[in-house]
Amino acid sequence: MAILKEPGARLGDGDVAGDAAHRPPPRGMAARGMRWFALAVAVLDLGLIGAATLAATLVRFRVVETEIAGAWRGANLGGVPYTFVALALTGAWVGVLAVRGGYSPRTFGSGTDEYKLVLSSSVLAAGLVAIVCYLGKIELSRGFLATAFPFGTMVVLLGRFGARKVLHALHRRDRLVHRVLLVGMPAGVAELLEVIKREPHMGFAVVGACLPRLSKDPGDEVADQGLPILGYLDEVREAVERGGIDTVVVSALPGRSSRLLRRLSWSLEGSGVDLVVVPSLTDVAGPRIHVRPVAGLPLLHVEEPEFKGARRIVKNIFDWVAAVLLAILAAPLLVVIAIAIKLDDRGPVLLRQTRVGVHGKEFPCFKFRSMVVDAEQRLAELHADNQHDGVLFKIRNDPRITRVGRVIRKLSLDELPQVFNVLRGEMSLVGPRPPLPREVEQYGEDVRRRLLVRPGITGLWQVSGRSNLSWDDSVRLDLYYVENWSLSADLVILAKTLGAVLSRDGAY
Repeated sequence: MAILKEPGARLGDGDVAGDAAHRPPPRGMAARGMRWFALAVAVLDLGLIGAATLAATLVRFRVVETEIAGAWRGANLGGVPYTFVALALTGAWVGVLAVRGGYSPRTFGSGTDEYKLVLSSSVLAAGLVAIVCYLGKIELSRGFLATAFPFGTMVVLLGRFGARKVLHALHRRDRLVHRVLLVGMPAGVAELLEVIKREPHMGFAVVGACLPRLSKDPGDEVADQGLPILGYLDEVREAVERGGIDTVVVSALPGRSSRLLRRLSWSLEGSGVDLVVVPSLTDVAGPRIHVRPVAGLPLLHVEEPEFKGARRIVKNIFDWVAAVLLAILAAPLLVVIAIAIKLDDRGPVLLRQTRVGVHGKEFPCFKFRSMVVDAEQRLAELHADNQHDGVLFKIRNDPRITRVGRVIRKLSLDELPQVFNVLRGEMSLVGPRPPLPREVEQYGEDVRRRLLVRPGITGLWQVSGRSNLSWDDSVRLDLYYVENWSLSADLVILAKTLGAVLSRDGAY
């Protein structure tokens, strides 16, 4: 049953998936490495929060006070210098983060939970300090607190973002990666393997798989991807020990899956191996899922996607305010680009292209013109050169793009005028890609769910590769956003957009 590189090869005790040069590290190294990484993040938080609180002391008692000379040195709280107060606050703040799981190895790596934890812990720490000061009648400077907590929260969030980028870079270099065994039906294992290959920043190095005992060899779907089969479902413990596995990931199981999963968890007891279960419910984010145990069964309650209501109103207000600020700040750049386009070929500066918005309503989407004036008329002759699958049309070296157009498309500056679409209520800052009418005509029923929310200037598609994505991947990302959008996720996507623009990956 085992498959390794060559069909029919039997897996030996020391064999693992992949070439020797890319062999995953020994078992346990990832766990030890993540503990050191968590310690490094804790030290980073201490330094950043300490710097923020000391800066707040400096601002409050050296800049704001009229008697600048000597005021900072003389500032004290009941005889205790504010420098020591700042350091005590730093320790308490980091302590709150630690108690709430801010330094658990499972916190780092992906998703918005880490950032939400930093925000909520900072608010909790501020609340606890306020309560202690009130009950103890401690006259702690309100100006000091009003400066320390917002500034400290901001620098910690930036520090966590930088730490995550470092962790992702380590994962891409096969550092701090977990040795993973995939368990389940062949189709589920193959699908899970594709996801892990597509997301190398997850830090999973798949060593092999364990599949059910079937009447014929079930491994074709898995073997096609070069993954060795280490055994059957009742041989997981042996496969773990033989392959040095530290993480078992379970997808769909056959028959009485609950009984199989229970026996699997029993077999792994005492091994120190993490057991991860992938639910059959996919593309649903954590905030929509609530676990409610009933009679020993962990029931998953899934909330409906939210397309209207208070949260949507907050998102609309945020979009409008941010678009106003962006339009004001980008005004000089807009003028420079407009002049450059006009001088290049004397054609029109703006392109008003019909796009499809929420609920299928068409609107004029504003863009800086980056192609020749007769670009649409020349489209038919270029269809044979299309380099994109699905309904999209993309050519890496499109001959219709002007000299100025190549520059502004590389930096995504051609999309800046869409802030006016946001102000008009036709688009959002973050959302699915705005499609053309001819593309919508080819949409299937599932894909049409992209039209349930306003299209965005940026989105998951832009921060995940843009034109390098396949049609299926771009649809998957857009549908995931539609189903699970949140304002906090929008903020993360906006922050990632800057990096995506600077990297210019997939922009053409």
